[in-house]
Amino acid sequence: MLAGIWELYKLLGPAGGVVLAGVTVLPRTSDLAMPHLWVMAGRALEPVTGAGGAVPLWRAVLDASLFTLGISTVGWLVGVTVGLALALLMQRFRLAEAAVLPWIILSQTVPLIALAPLVRRWGAQIQFGAFSWESWMSVALIASYLAFFPVSVGALRGLGSPDANHVDLMHCYSAGWWKTLWRLRLPASVGYLLPALRLAAASAVIGSVVAEVSIGLRGGIGRLIVEYAGAAGGDPGKPWAPIFGSVLVGLVAAGFVGLIGRGLRRFRRGEVAA
Repeated sequence: MLAGIWELYKLLGPAGGVVLAGVTVLPRTSDLAMPHLWVMAGRALEPVTGAGGAVPLWRAVLDASLFTLGISTVGWLVGVTVGLALALLMQRFRLAEAAVLPWIILSQTVPLIALAPLVRRWGAQIQFGAFSWESWMSVALIASYLAFFPVSVGALRGLGSPDANHVDLMHCYSAGWWKTLWRLRLPASVGYLLPALRLAAASAVIGSVVAEVSIGLRGGIGRLIVEYAGAAGGDPGKPWAPIFGSVLVGLVAAGFVGLIGRGLRRFRRGEVAA
C-alpha cells in the first residue's frame, strides 16, 4: 500500500511539491528528490562506490544495521531493567512514586541531540583498571535513557491494575508483598507491559540512530544515513538504502517483543496502550 501511494503521488504530484502559504506540505516529485522504488532497489544491488573491491550497497547497509541493532539491544535491556526496578520501587512505596515519577517524566524533556555529546565526554573520563569507556557505550546509554521511560510508566500502571478484591484475597491468605507481586501483580501487568516494551524497543532504535549521528560513531546505520545523504544530488537511490536499513532494525526490534508476547499470551487478557 505504501509503495502504491509513493508511486501514485510521484505520477500525479507536482514537480515542485505542494506549497501552502509559502510552506511546502508535500514533497517534490522530481527523480532527485523522490526516485522510483525500482531505482532504489536496483541501486542496492550495485557496489557502494566505483572503487575496485567495493561491497554491494545492501551488504554495507546490512552490516551497519546489525551494528546498530546490537547497540539498541544493549540499550533496550538496560532500559527495561531500570524501568522495571523503578516501577517496583514506586509501587511498593507511595512516597517513592510521589518523589520519583515527576523526575521520570521530566527526564524526557531533555533534548537528545544535545545530551549525546555530553554523555560521550563524561564517559571518556571513566576508567577502571583495564576497562575504558567506548563510544558505542554512550550510544547504548542514550538508547536506554529513552527506553526506560515507557517501561517504568507502563509497568507501574500494570502493577497497580489488579482489582481491590483480588488484593484483599491475597491479604486474607496472608500472602506477603513479594508473593502478591509474583502471583497477582506481575501477571496482571503483562497487558500493560507488552505495549510498553514495544515502545521501548522503538525508542531504543531511534535513540541509537540519533546518538550515532550526534557523536559521529562510525559503523552504525545513523552514520551511514549522514554519509550517503551527500550523494543525493548525483545518486538519488543511494541515500534511501540506509533509511530502509533503519526501518529493518525497527521491525526486528518490534518482532522480538512480539515473540515475547507470544510466550506470555496466556496472560494477555487485554492489552492497554502504554
